[in-house]
Amino acid sequence: MSLVDDLPVSESIGVFVGVAGVDWLADGHAEPLKALLAGIFAGAVIMAVREWRKKRQKH
Repeated sequence: MSLVDDLPVSESIGVFVGVAGVDWLADGHAEPLKALLAGIFAGAVIMAVREWRKKRQKH
């Protein structure tokens, strides 16, 4: 599998929409920068866990 296949795009978008939606509902306005950073961080964590599990499964 290539790196592009391992990117958690839908999960990252889900986190972005979720954070922006909660901000909008709670405060009346969304903070897209905060939501974007949360989505990128969540995607990076998911990708790292997937790689770790893949390497662990081979042994």
